[in-house]
Amino acid sequence: MADPTNNDFLDDIASAEAEEHSAEFEEIDDEAIEIDSLRAERDEYKDRFMRALADAENSRKRGDKARREAEQYGGSKLSRDLLPVYDNLKRAVESATDEQRQVSAALIEGVELTLRSLMNVFEKHGIKIITPEVGDRFDPNEHEAMFEAPVPGTKAGDIIQVSADGFMLHDRLLRPAQVGVSSTPA
Repeated sequence: MADPTNNDFLDDIASAEAEEHSAEFEEIDDEAIEIDSLRAERDEYKDRFMRALADAENSRKRGDKARREAEQYGGSKLSRDLLPVYDNLKRAVESATDEQRQVSAALIEGVELTLRSLMNVFEKHGIKIITPEVGDRFDPNEHEAMFEAPVPGTKAGDIIQVSADGFMLHDRLLRPAQVGVSSTPA
């Protein structure tokens, strides 16, 4: 017959070995869980970093665009305020008769030079003058119809009178040319 104390001893050894292996497995499981947790945390930080990097790049691009627009269009308010000066100088030159030109040649020449100088400043800063001619087609992107009138010998939509020139600042309309447009003749 077997010795009962010997079986207890063997059971104790087996139990101790099982506990030791169980502790090792728990330790390995804890390490695996910790590694998975660290990987997830790393991935989250990497994702945050990439998003922050993309946000910074987008902010830089928006800032560059805003700076370019400010450089190109920042003076549009001043430009609009100078348009009546152009109109008045042009009207002054156009209204001078031949007799007035002979009597006040120096004055008329001074006004013409001032108008030319203003046009050069406009050109230097990207302001282009829109000068439609009678007979051109009405373009709502560049012209403003001040009135419509049926005029024989014209087609509907033809410009019949130019009241004021228009102006573009680079690719933006500062002021449309003010024109009279032919309606369908009666």
